[in-house]
Amino acid sequence: MPVITNIEDLHAIYRRRVPKMFYDYAESGSWTEQTFHENTDDFAKIRLRQRIAVDMTGRTTETEMLGQKVSMPVALAPVGLTGMQCADGEIKAARAAEKFGVPFTLSTMSICSIEDVAENTEKPFWFQAYTLKDDDFMRRLFARAKDANCSALVITVDLQLLGQRHKDLKNGLSAPPKLTPASIANMMTKVSWGLGMLGTKRRFFGNIVGHAKGVSDGASLSSWTAEAFDHALDWDRVRELRSWWDGPVILKGILDVEDAKKALDVGADAIVVSNHGGRQLDGALSSIRMLPQIVEAVGDKIEVHFDSGIRSGQDVLKAVAMGAKGTMIGRAWVYGLGAQGEAGVTKALDVIHKELDTSMALCGRTDIKDVDRDILLVPQDFEGRWV
Repeated sequence: MPVITNIEDLHAIYRRRVPKMFYDYAESGSWTEQTFHENTDDFAKIRLRQRIAVDMTGRTTETEMLGQKVSMPVALAPVGLTGMQCADGEIKAARAAEKFGVPFTLSTMSICSIEDVAENTEKPFWFQAYTLKDDDFMRRLFARAKDANCSALVITVDLQLLGQRHKDLKNGLSAPPKLTPASIANMMTKVSWGLGMLGTKRRFFGNIVGHAKGVSDGASLSSWTAEAFDHALDWDRVRELRSWWDGPVILKGILDVEDAKKALDVGADAIVVSNHGGRQLDGALSSIRMLPQIVEAVGDKIEVHFDSGIRSGQDVLKAVAMGAKGTMIGRAWVYGLGAQGEAGVTKALDVIHKELDTSMALCGRTDIKDVDRDILLVPQDFEGRWV
């Protein structure tokens, strides 16, 4: 077994074990992928301030996200198609998150359904919803999440239109995968992945097939998806969707101060500063550049979380120091899932936690709640105050 010391080690194994179309789905951004790459590159521009002769005993990374106690300020972000990265992937990831003491967020576009995950876990998880046009489907989706005891609703507000991801188009991405000479040849080299898929019945979008009107198979799903997203979404519609859920609501996809203020107006309990991992508007600033001014504008009025670009515990530390109450990781846990299943997700969380704990201590802090901007050295021109 290889010695895994960081997220990149899991990434390397993941790339070898998962079919190309699903690897490319996770490891890509829209158009030129400028924003996708800057999400991670910009973290490296922020330096940490080393402090010495500080009592490092009694350290803790425990905190709260939306009133929920967490072992560290990290949640598993919603990622579609994870049941194609590894058989029953959403169930495995939810179990790993539950045992580690961090929230798991199930995507609407998951392979395992809400009910599948609820039946195979013991604690409540978060559920993510897109802004779709079909009110009947949306209301029933929310009701299913409530029946499954989901403790928070994450509404993704930055995907009215799908940002073009060249790799997905060229690969003919689908679930289950389309059988072409190229895809068959590639999948034949992914033996452990293939055996896992043969052993599960979950190969379609479990929250949609059999639930959305007229969607009974892959062919009808494709046509439904093409028409499902609400291009007319506005803040009145966001307010309406929020009114359909009687628990905490997080709006994911905020990248502008004015939008953060509007999230307050519609009654959101938290926002996620996110550019969808660089998968939507290519050329947008990285999420970490935009985080400080959004926190400055609304951080004392609403819980601000952060997403996009995190690949280490040091990245988590930097986001928290910039003012985020919590963070979401996406690709990092997908790498672990594709590499080693549930154990791989646990390993990804363990790696991030150890890096967070050690780096926090070497910056002179012993409690994550005491981490602030004083531990950072930030370039003067870093923040997104552009004209």
